[in-house]
Amino acid sequence: MPRMPVCEWPTLALLIFVFGGWAGLLYFANALGYWLCFPFLALLITLSSSLQHEVLHGHPTRSKMFNEALVYLPLGLFIPYRRFKQLHLRHHNNDRLTDPYDDPESFYWAWSDWTKLPGVLKAILTLNNTLLGRLIIGPAVSLVGFYGSEMRAMVLGDKEVRNAWLHHLIGAVPVVLFVSLIGNVPFWLYVLTVCYPAMSLLMLRTFAEHRAHKNPDARSIIVEFCPLFSVLFLNNNLHVVHHAYPRIAWYRLPDLYQSRKAEWQSRNDGYVYKSYFSLARQYLLSQKEPVAHPLMKQAKGEGAR
Repeated sequence: MPRMPVCEWPTLALLIFVFGGWAGLLYFANALGYWLCFPFLALLITLSSSLQHEVLHGHPTRSKMFNEALVYLPLGLFIPYRRFKQLHLRHHNNDRLTDPYDDPESFYWAWSDWTKLPGVLKAILTLNNTLLGRLIIGPAVSLVGFYGSEMRAMVLGDKEVRNAWLHHLIGAVPVVLFVSLIGNVPFWLYVLTVCYPAMSLLMLRTFAEHRAHKNPDARSIIVEFCPLFSVLFLNNNLHVVHHAYPRIAWYRLPDLYQSRKAEWQSRNDGYVYKSYFSLARQYLLSQKEPVAHPLMKQAKGEGAR
């Protein structure tokens, strides 16, 4: 792989576009109308989350401090960047992908934990394993679990988690003030009609991003044709390529995939969809997989997997 340049200008330009567009839309929100501005704000916040993902992987410059400063303002409000970074880099242990215990981004449950859940929670999580459910309740389900885990960590004295949240709150203050005072948008309305839909869009990407499979390379998806979503997700639809080369910039992934297309599709054992629309046709109302991990029928440490 080529050595990273001093600055990746496409990524920097996109960051300027996102933050400038966000500020401009809010500034003119009352004049243009919420019905017009809010959908575009949600798209920009989705893109800002994808850019945070680029930054945590070491883009667009070689300076970690400068890179973090570029995404310090959490436009989407829900997730602290430093916690996203810490957890996501753990997720990149390909040998542990989808493991309910070791992969912090896994949507699977261990069988022993699943069997102990009350029926109502099982029904909610089963609905969450359909695409429609993931888009509607997925953000709420994820945030409840994430916030509960974060609070437990802080109660137990985890300084890294506490400091991540402190930085998040510092960055959130100017965002909230700009939304409320410059945009004249009620905070609750911004959260419900902009931030939540933006997180729902991200749920489209993560819904089938990984699957349970004995071969680590076959656990990550390829979604081929998606011009709009490829931009919003910064080519993470080519997810097996990203997991193989996590330090490669987003705009280089398509060429890397096309140059070895057959090899990539063989590598992930044909876990390929032509588009997110084909994925939706298949799983909009039906479960893609069971909630309990199909290859781990015993709790960790209790026996073979």
